[in-house]
Amino acid sequence: MKHLRIAQLSLLFLCLLTFLYSSAGNEFQTIRGTVVDQVSKTPLFGVSVIIPGSDPLIGTVTDLDGKFELNQVPLGKYTLQFSMVGYETVIMNDLSLTAAKELVLEVSMKEKAFEGAEATVTATVDKNRPQNEMLTVSSRTFSVEETQKYAAAVNDPLRMSLAFAGVVTTDDGNNNISIRGNAPGGLLWRMEGIDVPSPNHFTAPGTSGGGISILSSQLLSNSDFSTGAFSAEYGNALSGVFDLQLRKGNNQKREYTFRAGVLGVDLAAEGPFKKDYAGSYLVNYRYSTLGLLGQMGVNIGDGVTTFQDLSYHVFLPTRKAGSFSLFGFGGLSSQVFEADRDTASWKLDGDPSEGRYHSNTLAGGIKHTYHFNKQHYLKSAFLLSTADIGYKENELDYNLVNHFQYEQAYQQNKRVLSSTLNSKFNAKTSMRSGVILTNMDFNTKKVYHHDSLNKNVTLSDFDGATWLFQTFTQWQHQLNSRWMVQGGLHFLTLALNGSSSLEPRASIRYQINPDNSLSLGYGLHSQMQPLSMYFSRVQDNQGNTGGDVHKGLGLSKAHHLVLAYDRSFGKNWRTKVETYYQRLFNIPVSADPKYQFSVLNNTEDDAPYFLVNEGKGENYGLELTVERFLANDFYLLLSASLFESKYAAVDGSWHDTRFNTGRVVSLTTGKEYQLAEKYKSRIVGWNLKLIYSGGMRTMPIKLEESIADGKPVFDFQNAFAWQNPDYFRADLGLTLKRNYKRSTGTLSLNIQNVSNRSNVGGRYFDQNTGKIKSWYQAPLIPVLSYKLEF
Repeated sequence: MKHLRIAQLSLLFLCLLTFLYSSAGNEFQTIRGTVVDQVSKTPLFGVSVIIPGSDPLIGTVTDLDGKFELNQVPLGKYTLQFSMVGYETVIMNDLSLTAAKELVLEVSMKEKAFEGAEATVTATVDKNRPQNEMLTVSSRTFSVEETQKYAAAVNDPLRMSLAFAGVVTTDDGNNNISIRGNAPGGLLWRMEGIDVPSPNHFTAPGTSGGGISILSSQLLSNSDFSTGAFSAEYGNALSGVFDLQLRKGNNQKREYTFRAGVLGVDLAAEGPFKKDYAGSYLVNYRYSTLGLLGQMGVNIGDGVTTFQDLSYHVFLPTRKAGSFSLFGFGGLSSQVFEADRDTASWKLDGDPSEGRYHSNTLAGGIKHTYHFNKQHYLKSAFLLSTADIGYKENELDYNLVNHFQYEQAYQQNKRVLSSTLNSKFNAKTSMRSGVILTNMDFNTKKVYHHDSLNKNVTLSDFDGATWLFQTFTQWQHQLNSRWMVQGGLHFLTLALNGSSSLEPRASIRYQINPDNSLSLGYGLHSQMQPLSMYFSRVQDNQGNTGGDVHKGLGLSKAHHLVLAYDRSFGKNWRTKVETYYQRLFNIPVSADPKYQFSVLNNTEDDAPYFLVNEGKGENYGLELTVERFLANDFYLLLSASLFESKYAAVDGSWHDTRFNTGRVVSLTTGKEYQLAEKYKSRIVGWNLKLIYSGGMRTMPIKLEESIADGKPVFDFQNAFAWQNPDYFRADLGLTLKRNYKRSTGTLSLNIQNVSNRSNVGGRYFDQNTGKIKSWYQAPLIPVLSYKLEF
């Protein structure tokens, strides 16, 4: 490990030397891509593609396959305009053209539903509009450019989403997020149109986040993020949806990316399989260790933390059988704790302990897309995934001999098959229908060493399997130039116990004028419990323990209602106000009112009590977003939320949820500057993210009873009445980009928690002092890296 860290530092040093002393060269690059109909995804022939204001005018038209190419374009920032009779004009601003890579675009154009007197004014592309045209409220697109620019986002979609209204971080130590007061597990992950497991390192059973994303921004294309009342194609989720799309590799030219930094190394490669074939590959590998930060004096906790991942996307089109895609990701994560071999230094009970934690995730899929004609196409996918999570602890004696103490193992496997038929009947009406079939199984085991009996005791050892069936249909119709309506149904049933839910979804949008619109959305949503919860062995009300205690648990359900107002002003500014109400019901809670437990407060799948579906919850609030889209190398996103998040226990008493911070405000902004003529190949930039919110809530501790028992005694009757102090964090990113002859280098410094504020993460009972103390979240963390694209 020591030699690896030295190698990483050496690589980074060599990259810095290259950055400082290499000479600039090539000043031209290629812009090309494909233009398709937004709904039918069929290529558009004859689309005019120009760079407005260029002299002489740079432009072309798309061919029969919807493809276009602009050659010998000088390096820099550009605006592209796509126009065609019968379609709304699309304008893409601030596209960055570098020496390293061709700019390859996939552009969707929306057909005009009305012509003549009723036609609306042709507008520029709405950069906030979701990629999925069926999403109406509480949804927006996030771009790869955003994940790369946002300070301290470290190319992680979950950390990037903290800039959006209604999203709160639950802990600096991971990327779990709470959406509108919901538990992190209420989030659904999708990739290429199919449900996938949490694509994060150090994830835990029943969660949607982890330590950091497995996915590299090198693979992601523009994707969608929804926070409520999402459309009928999304099911088995209560709070939100991350719908990830993968970009295709360059099918004409091989290109590479190398990144080295204090977090490790990152390698990506893409290119064609052969000449004159539209297929391509894109693969990314990353190895990281936090050991380098520890050597720099940053407090990253005990133990050695390492992770590595591989993600890929292979595109294989055919002439008659449609196109195929192979995609997937895999991540290996581990944390090793070693005891000090100097026995004289042992003072506390845990000093002789050693442990190893691992969390490994693997998912691989195949997608097939087939166009029957210009109106109908079928998209089908099959995915296999597995998650393996475990922890083992030993204890040294004074002869430095290891003795087993505890082991926990958890593994879950999924097989998912989905198929969706997309139909565009005309410019006004479209429909999407499909099925999702999921087979899943798991096994878990907990064993500990009983000192007095001097033997190993099994706490739990059980497994289970079941099927989840979902089907949906949704329809969208443009009534006239102002009104658009959408309706749909989603049906979900769990084979294990027959619990099911028929869920209506509907939305309506009124375009007041080209710059103002109103939207209203409603949906009934449901979600199954974490699979292990159905088979957990706990005592019921009669004291019986068995594997079927929780098999009858029903689905958690929620009504979502959202009202939104959008206004565009100026050329690149937009504001949005949303108010929402979410009524949760059929929520599993402890059958014993003494504990006031509800899964609405869970950060993992832990449920140590006998549960019944008699809980409730309420989330409601008001959100404001003010955004300046990236233009002239400057962007700004200000979001603010006021909300309440409550839950009811089995006795009907209401409490704040763990995630009821009450308020959150975030500012994300940045700017780039092209240096003067002598240094025109260099671009410097800064990015800033500020977050202020109320503190997370914690379970109160009864001090006197804790002192008497020598362990924490919680005040369940006043559940989550304690609130941490307000949370504030500032992240700063600095970049210096330079174009060389055939490559581009970017030197980045991201300083997380630049003010080094000590944010309280929670409180605990210290048995040694008999006092209640606070523990604190991440300190200032500098992340230096260098990226070379060629």
